[in-house]
Amino acid sequence: MRPLAALHPPPKIGAMDAATKTRLDVVPLTKHIGAEIRGIDLRIRPDDETIRAIYQAWLDHLVIVFPGQDLSQEDLVRATGFFGPMGKVHRPPQYAPPGFSRMLPGIMLISNIRENGEPIGALPDGEMMFHHDLIHKDIPSRATMLYAVEIPSHGGDTLFASGYAAYETLDPRTREKLEGKNAFHHYNYGSTIKGDARGTEAFSECMHPVFRTHEETGRKAVYVNRLMTERIDGLAADESGQLLNILFDHAERPEFVYTHVWKKGDLLLWDNRCSSHARTDFPATERRLLLRTTIEGDTRPY
Repeated sequence: MRPLAALHPPPKIGAMDAATKTRLDVVPLTKHIGAEIRGIDLRIRPDDETIRAIYQAWLDHLVIVFPGQDLSQEDLVRATGFFGPMGKVHRPPQYAPPGFSRMLPGIMLISNIRENGEPIGALPDGEMMFHHDLIHKDIPSRATMLYAVEIPSHGGDTLFASGYAAYETLDPRTREKLEGKNAFHHYNYGSTIKGDARGTEAFSECMHPVFRTHEETGRKAVYVNRLMTERIDGLAADESGQLLNILFDHAERPEFVYTHVWKKGDLLLWDNRCSSHARTDFPATERRLLLRTTIEGDTRPY
């Protein structure tokens, strides 16, 4: 099913008017990142004014939580289309878990549920290092939506880190040394920890700026991550590794992070251009199932 026509790019808006403020209950979750929007049922298309207001809240807060949703696959596809054109699943078909065939086009199944001993979904087990979705592509996705269908009793939390906060508080000497530099990113599909054996033979890789300028807000963000970034172009291996570790540690500081403890029915929308995310471990004996869609990017990072 095709998503509804999206407002892309949405009209620029300023402060929400009083009527929209009453209709939209936006609750910030931390100082730097995350907000919850209450009272929205995404099975129903909001009016254009509300979509613009949600979009602005997303630009302001980087991660938006819509709790208590009850979505079918068709609903998720439509809801994704409210905010932009839906992206495709990039994993090569020959490496797709069996559950992918049960999804509508563009939906990625993330699950540890096993049938005949084989996981039905992608990224089934354990923790996952901080990363930006599709940073290994020429034009990465603009946003990701993730919907919780089944959740374990504990663990499997998603951590979101603000790349804006990391850039703006970075040591000026380090920032000056890296301004204008590019980094090389590599990802074997299915990997969750750098160098692990879970990834497929299929991979993707690309070069992007160490600091990315957000094309809608004009703000700069740290745009490297622990899972996928291999090196800084033009630097010796030792210096590159040292600087990357400084960036990774700084970007993952607890004060820049919002930790989302999932509940069934949660739908999250996050900005891949200025935030990274990670996953905590969870019991392998308990079922976890989420549905993921992406919103296409429209420009190469700069």
